[in-house]
Amino acid sequence: MTRQNPILNVDSYKASHYLQYPPGAEHVSSYVECRGGEFREAVFFGLQAFMRQYLQTPIRKRDIDEAEEMLHAHGLPFHRAGWEHILAAHGGLLPLEISAVPEGTLVPLHNVMLQVVNTCPACFWLTSYIETAMVRALWYPMTVATQSRAIKKTVARYLDETADSRDSLPLKLHDFGARGASSLESAMIGGMAHLVNFRGTDTVSGLVAARRFYDADMAGFSIPAAEHSTMTAWGREREADAYANMLDQFAGPDRMVAVVSDSYDLWHAIDNIWGGPLRQRVIDNGGTLVVRPDSGDPVKIVTESLERLMKIFGATENSKGYRVLPDFIRIIQGDGVSRHSIPEILQAMKERKQSADNITFGMGGELLQKLDRDIMSFAMKASAIRIDGQWRDVYKDPVTGPEKKSKRGRLALVENRRGEMETIRLEELGQRENLLLPVYRDGRILVETDFDRVRARAELTQ
Repeated sequence: MTRQNPILNVDSYKASHYLQYPPGAEHVSSYVECRGGEFREAVFFGLQAFMRQYLQTPIRKRDIDEAEEMLHAHGLPFHRAGWEHILAAHGGLLPLEISAVPEGTLVPLHNVMLQVVNTCPACFWLTSYIETAMVRALWYPMTVATQSRAIKKTVARYLDETADSRDSLPLKLHDFGARGASSLESAMIGGMAHLVNFRGTDTVSGLVAARRFYDADMAGFSIPAAEHSTMTAWGREREADAYANMLDQFAGPDRMVAVVSDSYDLWHAIDNIWGGPLRQRVIDNGGTLVVRPDSGDPVKIVTESLERLMKIFGATENSKGYRVLPDFIRIIQGDGVSRHSIPEILQAMKERKQSADNITFGMGGELLQKLDRDIMSFAMKASAIRIDGQWRDVYKDPVTGPEKKSKRGRLALVENRRGEMETIRLEELGQRENLLLPVYRDGRILVETDFDRVRARAELTQ
């Protein structure tokens, strides 16, 4: 990605804030939390990517010149002296200290998960200046990872109820979201965040990000798969030939191939092509054919597709009394898939005695794009300021919006006697362990993690 001017990675109003603090200001301490939403806990993830991409590159004089020209033309003041001080005294690196929980940690709502403070008294204004960049860098991967993990819990529950094991769980939700993401960087970050929980993806840029930012050699996997154009290019009258070609090219022992089958008539494709001239080839191919229904009401389409495939290829009853297709045939549903429709589909399958082992889900825009900061009410707020050597609380407590009440003072995160995370004031820490660990100081990353450790922390515990 092309280097961007970090001074301009900001909301406009931040440029005037250096003039708004009280005299004698030396340090500002801010924190990040999730204040609410439908998820009870958040997967903390994405900070290392932000630090590697944006916080290790020094500010340059040309950046200062460009920012001054642009912001003045934009109608705002510009703190040239402040940025020149960072350039001269700190080599252009940001004099900040960031403390955070380890990435992959599950943090219950309403708790601090990150705290940042300036290390140079002349840069008291800098802590809040980076809010725009930091909040954006964190809310998105955390929301993707949190939603993805919530879906993982749902699928795991249905596997526990209708399957003999959870062995297939890591590949049950496949990322189809690259084309629906708002940018390449969004696809990279969101695709990587999904891979904290699952191993299936078609978002190649997510693999690139996991390798670049978390040293993952290969974070996810995919299989050869058809799209509508490669099937319809054969013409309707040669649909069976198109499917046969997929088997010719990609089927075989221990191999998988996915074939979209609704280009014209899904039921004809299942009953009269897969269940007709290609039936024995599917049975004998040695690998697994994954049929993809791709239109219609997903609950009805999935359950009916499974019934028809079971009629053609048979099914066995597992130890829990649910029917499972032979290993050589499965389905993937990639249309109308969301965190809301997945449990509806799985429940309908359960009611028809169809095991969750029979299906994989592909999720696109709902996974990477139909998300926003308000889903978990993600926020970064100042909570303390040091003026003339004295720390003072900073907080908001709006009468018209009590849900936006912020925390006060310098903070710590501890495990209480009930084994739960709890946010306390730093001066109350005593001998307890602070779960917020310094990870960045003055341009240096102090603690790094790899993707395997992130995954291990975020793994389901039950």
